[in-house]
Amino acid sequence: MSEQPVLTEIADGILTITLNRPAAKNAANKALAEGVAAAIDELESNPELRVAILTGAGGTFCSGMDLKAFVTGELPVVEGRGFAGICEYAGKKPLIAAVEGYALAGGFEVAISCDLIVAAEDSKFGIPEVKRGLAAGAGGLAKLPKQIPSRIAKELALTGDFISAQRAYDLGLINQVVPSGSALQAAKELAQKIAANGPLAVAASKQVVDQAQDWHTDEMFAKQGVIIQPIFTSEDAIEGATAFAEKRAPQWKGR
Repeated sequence: MSEQPVLTEIADGILTITLNRPAAKNAANKALAEGVAAAIDELESNPELRVAILTGAGGTFCSGMDLKAFVTGELPVVEGRGFAGICEYAGKKPLIAAVEGYALAGGFEVAISCDLIVAAEDSKFGIPEVKRGLAAGAGGLAKLPKQIPSRIAKELALTGDFISAQRAYDLGLINQVVPSGSALQAAKELAQKIAANGPLAVAASKQVVDQAQDWHTDEMFAKQGVIIQPIFTSEDAIEGATAFAEKRAPQWKGR
């Protein structure tokens, strides 16, 4: 396999981004972070791309920060994007994590920065930073309580213990648990469903879901309207209705 720290592949409107440091269990260094940020730039700027999948090579998603690089002063951070080039970035297009093996520490924070998570049944999740005298500052402490019950988030943060894919699924943290070795294929099937939908509608729906948890009840419909009203007057909306009436697949234009 290529020695590039991040590999990309495009097919059927789907961008697959592979963390490619298998010998280091895909631990994030500066080069990997920059590679992920560049891939996300491609996703957002290419109108032919509808959704992306983030996965890891060699049977591991990501084991976190490269500690060997860390002790030399290297940080796997991109300005404006955060850890691994993604943890502080809110994208416009959906991103699916396909997890095999370990998603730990920063790797776990990368996974929960994605919109959807598909995980192999034998995969493990956790933020064990406290075991190394560190703290999960790339989203584990701030994002996790918004995605699972706060007491469970505290338990993971304070003990550093791992949880199984099934436990993560039961907590509502991940979308699918699949047989070992099939996470990427399952993620592609999920991505195909998203890619078949109207791109404007997908982007607006994602934006509302991302932001609505911070809206007050009195303002939520007004703020939602600003985002979704243009969708109802778009060419794609007319095409979607017409295609339904004509019993054919819609031909989206993204406008």
